[in-house]
Amino acid sequence: MKAKKTQTADSKPQTANINTATPMTWCPGCYNFQILAGVKNYFSSELKKGKSKEDFAICSGIGCQGKIFDYINLNGLNTLHGRELPTSLGIKMGNPNLDVYAFIGDGGCFNEGVSHLVHAARENVDITCIVHNNQVFALTVGQPTGLTEQGFVDKTTPEGVTVKPFNPLKLVLSANATFVARVFADVKQVEWVLNEAKKHKGFKFIEIIQPCIIFHPDVGYKDYVHEIPKSHDVTDFYKAMKLIDDWDYNGIKKGDKINTGIFYKVKRETILDKHWQLKGLVKDKKQWKDRK
Repeated sequence: MKAKKTQTADSKPQTANINTATPMTWCPGCYNFQILAGVKNYFSSELKKGKSKEDFAICSGIGCQGKIFDYINLNGLNTLHGRELPTSLGIKMGNPNLDVYAFIGDGGCFNEGVSHLVHAARENVDITCIVHNNQVFALTVGQPTGLTEQGFVDKTTPEGVTVKPFNPLKLVLSANATFVARVFADVKQVEWVLNEAKKHKGFKFIEIIQPCIIFHPDVGYKDYVHEIPKSHDVTDFYKAMKLIDDWDYNGIKKGDKINTGIFYKVKRETILDKHWQLKGLVKDKKQWKDRK
């Protein structure tokens, strides 16, 4: 677990206890700033309600999203590319009373880490998976991921990407995730979806659409964002799949709808419920080192 970090001298009172002195190195105007602000608002609100910093753990990997680890004064681990979910699982197994949050880029999640994603969903691991999706490997200057559209050109694909991207929400829903949501990289939307996710026990998958202003610019994504009606039945698998299917990630076309909100949410036994040792730790509010 990482050591606590130093807060900045000019931090605002409501976020002072989770700010750090680490200089931010994201590109000016990067949507990661919006995500960070929403995440900080959420954690600050939880702390105001009586939660302790020791109740949370965060995990990130390699990539632009991974830098968020340095800007939030909470314990956790910065791990290898695409290995955020198994690392988060290890943290959760070590202390099942922790609320664990994994921040992952689309490359790490859907390329190197796609098998980890599938099994975390099917095992219903009680962690929150937050995917920063800009549809490229941005930190390494814009190579395509499994979610990059056909025709996309960079130095590694001078003739353009030839295969269609897959739909990550369809994948995770098919893997039996019990909470599936998508928002745009907007402060309020990020804070809202985290507040909704905290009410759910099980694997919480949140995709954040986050155009990369340098290597995968915003081509009007926000104009295509469509909020799911409040009347949507979040327990209906097939309706969720239909809403998810309104956008295929293969660029933006007339008639596309990037639906946002909670697509699917159901109760199911979590991995913690299947092992009496872990259930005991949760009941006694202890971790392994406290056992005698």
